Amino acid sequence: MILITGAGGNVGSALVTELIAAGVPFRAAYHSPEAARKATADGIDAVTVELADPDSVAAALPGVSRVFLLGAMGPEQTRQESNVVRAAVAAGVEHIVKQSLWRADEELTPIARLHRPVERMLEESPVDWTFLRANFYMQTFSRNWAESIRSANSFASPLIRGPIAFVDVRDVARVAVRALTEDGHAGQAYALTGPEALTYEETAAVLSDVLGRPITYTGLSNEQALTLLPQFGVPAFEAEALVGVCNFYLDGGAETVTPTVETLTGRPPAGFREFVVDHRELFG
Repeated sequence: MILITGAGGNVGSALVTELIAAGVPFRAAYHSPEAARKATADGIDAVTVELADPDSVAAALPGVSRVFLLGAMGPEQTRQESNVVRAAVAAGVEHIVKQSLWRADEELTPIARLHRPVERMLEESPVDWTFLRANFYMQTFSRNWAESIRSANSFASPLIRGPIAFVDVRDVARVAVRALTEDGHAGQAYALTGPEALTYEETAAVLSDVLGRPITYTGLSNEQALTLLPQFGVPAFEAEALVGVCNFYLDGGAETVTPTVETLTGRPPAGFREFVVDHRELFG
């Protein structure tokens, strides 16, 4: 039995889809009781788990041998994920696959510094571990910017000039399935990317070509981002963390393309054009 934390998130929801398709038994943990009820109605073994509450985590672990670990990004992420590790060790879980991020081991960005302490905790634990260090998600375009692209033919983020090897979360989920269901992945840290590195201006050109109308990218200054992002519902902590990430990768550092997805899954990762075509209806 596999427990999926963060089952309602970007990667978690894609992982649920992949495990259903593969016929692999799993238990999906949701923060939202409503989401858990809906999943249960759809025939999924679903539970509501509050990662801040160790007892809540422990209640989801009976019969579980492997855990996919990902907490919500925020100031409590490290503590909440650490609760899962401690509860999993106590419950006799054999393997934890932790969703991490690009270059987390270097602790170069605020978000990396949320993930790395949990990685170290796992490295020092008796549990087998695998880290999935994914580059920037393509799904940021569909989840965060689709409405702006539909209504204003534009999207904006804290400025990054350098190219990025964006990865589709569907490919991250396919790698997660392998790590959760096969032997040979213990002690591995996988750097996951798509097949190419693009600047944001180049992604705008792809969007323009596929959608048949001009789409533009605006790189925001730090001051603009910290003012505008909270107005769109982004918590202040997250806005500051995103600005820190973009400042670090302003002129490069996320452009390396790795063969890991294809090596582990036997199929090439989706490119950005394929992603836009697959989600075209969201962009209008």
